[in-house]
Amino acid sequence: MSLPALADRAIVLHARAADWRDAIRLAGDALVDSGCTTAEYTEAMIRMVDDHGPYIVIAPGLALAHARPGPEVRCDGLSVVTLAEPVEFGHAHNDPVRVVIGLAGVAADGHLEAVAELANAFNDAAAIPALAAATTRDAVRQILAGEGVA
Repeated sequence: MSLPALADRAIVLHARAADWRDAIRLAGDALVDSGCTTAEYTEAMIRMVDDHGPYIVIAPGLALAHARPGPEVRCDGLSVVTLAEPVEFGHAHNDPVRVVIGLAGVAADGHLEAVAELANAFNDAAAIPALAAATTRDAVRQILAGEGVA
């Protein structure tokens, strides 16, 4: 699974979230709206944090929300949510979060490939602040493709 294409409906810019659950719901809703998952997948992403803690906050300001592949995943998908105001996930080092990426994969091995590709996109330390400040969906796509970060 390489990174899935980002439909316009999968990108939500400068959203408002009351807390980390709300932030994950925004990313999950974007996956649902783009036809990749059902609402049950969103709840599964939240349960992952309830069960395992804020491990999804993988870098300063960045959360990678996901759950296991299953019948709630209709196709591989990716969503990007930037937050108008950062939210705390309870991570010791990487809070607060300004960017939430939602990831859904139909197969476990493809899911890992997508995570590896995302990790490459964030090798550039400027990518996360650039995503948080992005004002257009095209800018988000360019940043994830490794373009457009000054």
